[in-house]
Amino acid sequence: MLHTLRLFLLGVHFLVAGAVNMLIVLRRPFDPDNSRLCGRVYSLPALRFLGLQTELQVDELKKLTSPCVIVVNHQSNYDLFILGSVVPRRTVTIGKTSLRWIPIFGQIYWLAGNVLIERGNAAKAKAAMLKTTDTLQHQDTSIWVFVEGTRNLGKGLLPFKKGAFQMAIAAGVPIVPICCSNYKRTMRLNRWHSGNLRIRALPPISTLGMTLDDMPALMERCRGQMVACIDALDATPQ
Repeated sequence: MLHTLRLFLLGVHFLVAGAVNMLIVLRRPFDPDNSRLCGRVYSLPALRFLGLQTELQVDELKKLTSPCVIVVNHQSNYDLFILGSVVPRRTVTIGKTSLRWIPIFGQIYWLAGNVLIERGNAAKAKAAMLKTTDTLQHQDTSIWVFVEGTRNLGKGLLPFKKGAFQMAIAAGVPIVPICCSNYKRTMRLNRWHSGNLRIRALPPISTLGMTLDDMPALMERCRGQMVACIDALDATPQ
């Protein structure tokens, strides 16, 4: 019963939050700070509906004074509600072009200034990559990337995609890993206290002086740090 009620409230909230966020993005279309505002509208009430006890360790995000590439583990569609509250200022995400056609949400996502990539078209994907490099270097805007490229369903980190690291090296900006504990595996929405959620931002990893030849080592270093961090978050006593 509680599980059903929570899903109902979450659905209603999604519609109401969509209406509020549509007003935000229509008033200031393509503003790079829209994602932060919209993320909070989606996330903060939803965390209460879900009954999750949250612990945020994101001081590294608050210290950011220049653009970076933020890489995050991706567990499920709940990530919109789980991670929306920690999106830093002037940060946009990268998503598939097809997202634009999801009613209401897709139009909000597009008008929020996020970067849409047509993955099946190499030329358009390359053009979008060049656009993100310009964004990082000249528009005081960071890029948020779900670095696995798809949902891992709480089964551990999947292999990383190269795009985030290519962008960071090309623009000469740091990588900032964000790790979220494995809520997908432990969340029980039929309980009043449905689970614990821990999110931690790690120190930036510099890419200055790196070339694409350094990318495999950079990816391995980042993945190793994230695996260790997620394991530590999951091992924390409940």
